Amino acid sequence: MLLSFATECADSVVPAYIPILEKRKDTPFNESHKAWQQLRRGRYVEFNLVYDRGTTFGLKTGGRIESILMSLPLTARWEYDHKPEEGSEEWKLLDACMNPKEWI
Repeated sequence: MLLSFATECADSVVPAYIPILEKRKDTPFNESHKAWQQLRRGRYVEFNLVYDRGTTFGLKTGGRIESILMSLPLTARWEYDHKPEEGSEEWKLLDACMNPKEWI
């Protein structure tokens, strides 16, 4: 039963992902988008190095640092107290994360 469920989930990934790719493939991407992507990657690095229990355990117990850090993005960016322009797509994303909707 579990194998059947896992197989069905795996078989659903590509059919679900293709429509997203089709819809977004021609969306323009500029330097401001790249800057936002780099800031989000920076937050991911922060989380991994400071809060992720597996990463901090590995770093504190003599794990292979190179192996632990391999999951980090190649490039990232940090800005102190960055706040996106209100109403921008970036602001909408953070607002949705900080103020989740009650769907039920």
